[in-house]
Amino acid sequence: MERTIRHAANSAVSGLLLLIAATLVGGVQGTIGVNYGTIANNLPPPAEVAHFLLEETTINRVRLFDANPAILQAFAHTGIAVTITVPNQQIPDLTKLSFAQHWVKSNVLPYTPSTNIIRILVGNEVLSTANKLLIASLVPAMQNLHTALVGVSLDRRIQVSTPHSLGILSTSSPPSTGKFRRGYDTVVLKPLLSFLKATNSPFMINPYPFFGCSEGTLDYALFRPNSGVLDDNTRLVYTNMLDGQLDATFSAMKLLGFEDVDIVIAETGWPSLADPGQLGVDSENAAEYNGNLIKHVTYGVGTPLMPNRTFETYIFALFNENLKPGPTYERNFGLFQPDMTPVYDIGIQRPTRSASLPLNPSPVVTPKQKRWCLPKSDADPKALQNNIDYVCGLGFDCRPIQDGGACFLPNTVQAHAAYVMNAYYQATGRNAYDCDFAQTGAISTVDPSYGGCRY
Repeated sequence: MERTIRHAANSAVSGLLLLIAATLVGGVQGTIGVNYGTIANNLPPPAEVAHFLLEETTINRVRLFDANPAILQAFAHTGIAVTITVPNQQIPDLTKLSFAQHWVKSNVLPYTPSTNIIRILVGNEVLSTANKLLIASLVPAMQNLHTALVGVSLDRRIQVSTPHSLGILSTSSPPSTGKFRRGYDTVVLKPLLSFLKATNSPFMINPYPFFGCSEGTLDYALFRPNSGVLDDNTRLVYTNMLDGQLDATFSAMKLLGFEDVDIVIAETGWPSLADPGQLGVDSENAAEYNGNLIKHVTYGVGTPLMPNRTFETYIFALFNENLKPGPTYERNFGLFQPDMTPVYDIGIQRPTRSASLPLNPSPVVTPKQKRWCLPKSDADPKALQNNIDYVCGLGFDCRPIQDGGACFLPNTVQAHAAYVMNAYYQATGRNAYDCDFAQTGAISTVDPSYGGCRY
């Protein structure tokens, strides 16, 4: 949603947006990220932002709309998964492999692996620009970036994708009839989806029920109780707008034979302030949408056409941005004010230490004493494997415990869990509750490092 004006593209698909739905993020526990936009003159320094997200929130993924060096440096050693973006205007240049190689050398190599860069996005809503040069250059640019990553052995660590507005759909109601726009479907989107499938990368969309709702569908957009919408073709009932949008996208992908490509929600959100007369905009509705969104993801219910699935999701946006053009609501999508106070509460801030006691209290140690998080000796191996899957699924570097890695031996669940649980504990601020892991972890003052395996 990092665009100057969005009405035109959205008005064209307002009918599409009326029937739609709601699941969110990936991972068993749900993966919530945030869009970190910077069109403002009053934002805190990037180092303060990184520290705030790490220490005071549960947000573990950030999407940037550029590759700002100061921000990439600020997120070093935090473990937070970072997505960076190539601006639209640079896309034609990326059709030259040499430029793609230079871009990776300048914007990726200096920061990885200290900064956990997981994805490069080529532009934003490129098809909605109607710029023929950008559109024709999109897939070749993505291919060249991937080739450049292969050349520096980062292709398995960093994905390449691009986000789309729902304007790419010509039909979306009912969701089972979802179809890509003619001209884009086979010429651009089919080769794009082929690339994503071949590189195990996700198809990314920017669904906004806010832009598709009316007075009669506000409850449907906000995940409130409602009578639901029946898809006559599948006889499935939709109880929220986001699910409809996701399933319309899925149906369009299925028509082209790519229903097995993952979908990631690159942006979604709700503003807290708007010009007089704007439907459904206040801090209560914004809190309701984003709060219900997170719950929907945590439950992992999926959508009617994609049951039992979760979706990696990025809420728009981290801050209110006072220099964004357009209507008042464009400057008020933020979860936080520039001074990092919440605009409203949706449960993403960590409880204070005084208000939150860990479920498995550990012995008190002096602040200067180095501490490590290790599995309890009697912990269930299945629970420890879940811990490994969870931490590695968040994007932490788990290569040391893979075959050939410095911490691969001894090749036991207990040893591997020790490494990843401690990595999570160290990256999230070394709070006691970050070592709980459903009562399978305990804090130790004994360094478990050995040989080349450093904790």
